[in-house]
Amino acid sequence: MEQSDKAVPSPCIGVCRLDESGQVCAGCHRTLDEIAAWSGYRAEQKEQVWRRLLALPLPVQRKTCARCGSGFTCGAGGEQGGCWCADLPRDLSPLAADSDCLCPACLQKQLAQGAPR
Repeated sequence: MEQSDKAVPSPCIGVCRLDESGQVCAGCHRTLDEIAAWSGYRAEQKEQVWRRLLALPLPVQRKTCARCGSGFTCGAGGEQGGCWCADLPRDLSPLAADSDCLCPACLQKQLAQGAPR
């Protein structure tokens, strides 16, 4: 195996169970064939699987703000069809945070203050 093959991490998140179809992992969303062949894939093949996985729509979830406790929707409402938080500056987006999401109001307050979360 070449060094570049080792640089492509597995999408596995340790939630290994099949979805209703019985053909796709509910955790990482790889097909059974992709899971079985992963260790033998070249880097290009692994990257192709990652591209497919990253193109999947995010699941829409109801969450509770870690700061104020209000409920909000995560995974929808953004300009590009994804989560609304992806439209915020990268330094405030929960994608760059150590903790879970904040609601839109708390993130907007944080943006106005200009302080890191």
